[in-house]
Amino acid sequence: MKIVHFRRRLAMIASIAVLSFFAGRAMAAPVVPGTGFHVAQCGDDMEDADWTWYPNGAKSSSNIDGRERLPAGLSKNDRWYESTYRGQPDIIRRVPTPEGGLPESNHSLLLRSFYTGPPGRPTHKMQQDDLLLNVDGRLGGYLSTRRVPSCLVRVFIPPFKHWEKRSGASFGFRADVTGPKSRYSREQEHYWPGMFIQFNRKADGYKKDSATILIRGDSNGHELAGPTINKPGWWTLGMSFTGDGVVHYYASEGVDKLTQKDHVTSQIPYGSPAVAFHTFFFNVVNWDDGRRWSTPWIIDDPELYYRYPVARLNKGTVRR
Repeated sequence: MKIVHFRRRLAMIASIAVLSFFAGRAMAAPVVPGTGFHVAQCGDDMEDADWTWYPNGAKSSSNIDGRERLPAGLSKNDRWYESTYRGQPDIIRRVPTPEGGLPESNHSLLLRSFYTGPPGRPTHKMQQDDLLLNVDGRLGGYLSTRRVPSCLVRVFIPPFKHWEKRSGASFGFRADVTGPKSRYSREQEHYWPGMFIQFNRKADGYKKDSATILIRGDSNGHELAGPTINKPGWWTLGMSFTGDGVVHYYASEGVDKLTQKDHVTSQIPYGSPAVAFHTFFFNVVNWDDGRRWSTPWIIDDPELYYRYPVARLNKGTVRR
């Protein structure tokens, strides 16, 4: 009990430290994702009939066994690439857009995995694959949060009977950002704020089949419960990043443009104010037992915006 009390006290001290860091200056107002300039060279609408994914051999799994298995997978249009840390989903395929999607959309992207760990070698643990958008490569550099970048995507929630038969995280929409290691450190580190969709399965003791959008995370890295999803269909998820280092999370049922009414929360994840936005990406999660597929996830029209004009960026640099 003393250990638990001590850990809670440390968490409280860390939260106070983060609040103190921003003492004396007002937190920026949340900015709706999709505000400002649309970055046409990043993101994808999957409408090109020639859209193709090249897996380039077995996926990477360096997070487990240290093997990257290069060359990594990538799309023909140079807008997507495989994570060499966790590897690509087993299925990355252009498919017809499910009913209720964007009016002008005819095609979307299906993501699904069987082996989310090393190829052909089940770990019998929950694992995930990553699919990244090529933002820094196509933009020529990273975006400072002073430019107020934002990203958004439409996600199709499949009927619950088609979900992997377990409760827990199934899909992730996340960003790659950098921030200071501590209040007094000039050294920066990467972290990955975002949203996970968690299945709440009736067979596992929940009142009914439903899903919850989990926000990752608060100043201590803990997940926060967001909106509940009670039926299949399209949702729009978005994140914006303001110059004070705060991440703003938005979620809305349907495919209409996000508004301030869709604001879920604003956080400084892990207590590290975001300085630079590098890219955004998607996770497909399953229980890696070699017996069951992940839930089939369909995404459409991932987009990148920034609020303020950006000068030409040098690759590998952060412009403030």
